[in-house]
This record gives sequence, structure tokens and C-alpha cells, in this order.
Amino acid sequence: MHLKILGSAAGGGFPQWNCACPNCRLVRDGVAAYKRRSQTQVAVSSDGKSWFLLGASPDLRSQIEGCSELRPSDAVRSSPVAGVVLANADLDHTLGLLLLRELQPFQVYATHSVIQILRNQNSMFRMLNRLPDQVRWQAIRPEVSFPLHTPKGEETGISCRPVPLPWRYPPYVEDSGLDSQEAVLGLILTTDSGASLAYFPGVASLSEQLRQQLGKADIVLFDGTFYSDDELIRVQGSGQRAREMGHIPVGGPEGSLRELAGLTTSRKLYIHINNTNPMLNQAGQEYAAVREAGWEIAEDGWGITL
Repeated sequence: MHLKILGSAAGGGFPQWNCACPNCRLVRDGVAAYKRRSQTQVAVSSDGKSWFLLGASPDLRSQIEGCSELRPSDAVRSSPVAGVVLANADLDHTLGLLLLRELQPFQVYATHSVIQILRNQNSMFRMLNRLPDQVRWQAIRPEVSFPLHTPKGEETGISCRPVPLPWRYPPYVEDSGLDSQEAVLGLILTTDSGASLAYFPGVASLSEQLRQQLGKADIVLFDGTFYSDDELIRVQGSGQRAREMGHIPVGGPEGSLRELAGLTTSRKLYIHINNTNPMLNQAGQEYAAVREAGWEIAEDGWGITL
């Protein structure tokens, strides 16, 4: 399985357009210890030809242009992007779909609830279906594996198992009657050869069952949004705690760095990193603590082969 990290930041990117926190100021000033990041976006492929996006970020157009494997090459109108797997209905995870509206066929895999939110509750997403089969929406269910197919129905050798996570739908959603198990998913992707990727960019809490599932993956991309639970409050003087926003912090006595200390996965990366997170400073103690614990901090442009 080929993996491309097209973006690694949380919503708003790094620097965030309306933020002048110390991190954002320093990255704008070009300080070497800081690296710019676009909003989280990952692409996977079994053959390097057909690619599937995990989510669709608001930065998707520039991310595709910045990755040669995802650019069109075979015809005037073509794309290696074969499909998108949606793990939730958050704006940062779905707005990029509207950037793919130029009548290019591709698959969208999402739960019944997320499909209802996007196709029935939001008229803008009807732009994706101006023509028959422009976008083929495939309903998926938590804990039920499904194969990734090209728009022509060809096998790709990758299957995906959605893992339900305890959290709620985004504030803009009218959630009356929606299945709570379909609000937020983690994704475990497996190839025919047995290689596996665990993609969990938004985790509110860690259970023993989730720890076990992460431990079976060859590579883990995990929620690195905030380093401490009170990070936003300390940086901007107000705001919610990390756990109130659905993110377990990295540091602290009950943070993921300690809670996942026994994880023997060969490669572990933090992704979806908020602009306020001190581990963005590669000269800082938080960054050092993460690296000493055997974790990496994902960066835009990284490519990994499993």
C-alpha cells in the first residue's frame, strides 16, 4: 500500500489565517523549527495508479497539484483519484468534495447518516450529481469491511473497515434520527498482502479495544490535535478543552503518549495537529518528548510504502 500525506494540520491549517499565536507568528517569520502545514488529507493506493482519499479537505485542490501521482496525465479530462472515504461530516473532512465537481466520475464511501447529511440536508453537494453516475455514493456500515473499487468497478486490493468512535455530529447538522454510531469513524485499511493502516485523526477517548486494534496495524496515524487539554484556554485566554472538542490530548497523565506507550506498531505518527500545539516547534521539549517515545509528527508531502 502506498500512502501520501498531503496535509497534516487541523482545521485552518498552519499558520491559521486569523491567528497570531506564537506558533503562527514564528512559522510566518520563517523560523527553521516550524514547518507550514495544510489541512489534514491522506491518499492511499495499492498500485500507484488509482488513489483513494481519506476525507476531502478544503485544501484539496492545491494538495492534488502538489502531488505528481494525483495529477491528470492520460487524457484532457482524467484523474487518478478513484474515490473518497468519509469518516464523518465535519466541514474540514468534506468541503473538498465540492472541489471535485468537474464531472469526473469517482466513488464516495460514507455511512447512511453522512450521505443523508450531505445529499439531503445540504443542496450544495448536489453539484456532485449533475449527471448520472458522476459520483457514485456507496453506503458503508460501522465494523463491516468493504472493498475499494475504481469507478469502473475494478478491484484494487484494498479493503476498509470503519471503526465507530464515541462522539457527536458537527454543530451544523440536524441530527434528528441519525445513527450515533455513524457520527465519527476511524478507518483501518488492509491490502490483500496483509499490510494495514490505521487512520484515526479524531479520537475523543481511548478504550482497550481500540488500543488492541491500533496494535495490529503496521502504521498508525493518530489524533495529534492538541498537546494539552487546556491548550486553547492557555494560548488565547478562552475556548474549550481538547476533550470537549472530541480530541484526546497528546501529553499529560491521561494523554495518548502515555496511554499508547505499549503500542508496538512499527510506525506511529501524529496527524491533524492544531496551530497552537507546542510540538510543532521542532526545537521544543514537547517535540522531543514525542520523538523519544517513538512517535513521529506527520508532515505535508511525506510518502510511505507498506
